[in-house]
Amino acid sequence: MTETSKRKSKIFNIISVAIIVLLIIPQTRKVIQIGLHKCLSYVNQSSLIDKEDRVSVSYANFQLKSDANTTLNFDTTKGKVVLINFWATWCPPCIAEMPSLQALYNDYNKDVEFLFITSDDFEIAEKFKIEKGFNFEVYNPLSQVPLELSTSTIPRTFIINKSGEIVVDESGAVDWNSEKVRNQLNQLLAE
Repeated sequence: MTETSKRKSKIFNIISVAIIVLLIIPQTRKVIQIGLHKCLSYVNQSSLIDKEDRVSVSYANFQLKSDANTTLNFDTTKGKVVLINFWATWCPPCIAEMPSLQALYNDYNKDVEFLFITSDDFEIAEKFKIEKGFNFEVYNPLSQVPLELSTSTIPRTFIINKSGEIVVDESGAVDWNSEKVRNQLNQLLAE
């Protein structure tokens, strides 16, 4: 082994140990995880589900309570384009994609129904929103989530068209403020 190879190997080992140590320390682990998921979100792109593979949502008896203390019956979203995001304040991939969702919300909240659904207490969610500068409404489910929207992983995001069909179903961090997603929403709004 040459002297240069030994030096490169030693540098690689030092960097590897440093990364492992940083991942063990709770204060840095979350920051690294969020950064990693943020980078991955640019790779994980939203794509429309083929028409023949789309599933219609059942609107029956799904109720949500907002952090503004209002109750929303999911059936009131019929005929609208709806973006549903299941998330939590403690979830690194959720935190990584949230700025892109906020940017999308800023531009589309008058035309698209945004439902940011969490099981977190509203007090915790509100603190998170203030800390991060987010202003979207947050919802807690009051009843069983429709089977078509049930999930065991977060973040999970669905986009539903005006006909009540799930046209986007993505798990993991996604860059929602991309030109591709904006074009998809514009297309759905024009239908």
